[in-house]
Amino acid sequence: MAKALDVVGDRWTLLIVRELLARGPSRYTDVRSGLPGIATNLLADRLREMEAAGLVDREDAPPPVATTLFRLTDRGAALGAVLFELGRWGVPLMVDYQPDDAFRGQWLRLPVRMFLADHEPDQAPSSIQVCAEDQTVVIDVGAGQVSLRLGADPDADATISGPPPRILALFSGNLSLADAEGQGVQVTGSRKVVQRVLPRAEAPIDRQTTPR
Repeated sequence: MAKALDVVGDRWTLLIVRELLARGPSRYTDVRSGLPGIATNLLADRLREMEAAGLVDREDAPPPVATTLFRLTDRGAALGAVLFELGRWGVPLMVDYQPDDAFRGQWLRLPVRMFLADHEPDQAPSSIQVCAEDQTVVIDVGAGQVSLRLGADPDADATISGPPPRILALFSGNLSLADAEGQGVQVTGSRKVVQRVLPRAEAPIDRQTTPR
């Protein structure tokens, strides 16, 4: 554990892994935009350290991008399991979420992978627009797969809007749909499509620390 923390225990390192795991190969500016508060020189230092440790590679993107992209190596991507467990462990801490805390739509990628599933794979593909604060993303579900894309979809089958911690509690199974609606989450469109992806018959992470 001590040897592992020598590599990944510094501040921001695992969050950089989170960004690259969620986004895929990314420009320096894209990585930085997902890490509010990080200093430019510190991000550059961390990326160099991660490259030296074999967690990150650089590659040149072809035109019209024509810039350097950072991507996780296989060893870096293997930290996904660590992030998933940290994410599950940290969901109850969202009770301390403050209105001025930073939030990015792409941060929902990992919760979508961790908690949501297509429980009705034989049904036609559907989409759910999620509006959390000023960020909008779309969850696509179909053929047993659930994925997330950035942006809005006015033709989505359903729209979920509300505070990020309540949406996370809903996605993680710590709030039922009815309870989430009672705590500020709004659902328009097809409730059936929303229920199609929500966790089923799973014990919540910690009901005593569920956001109220």
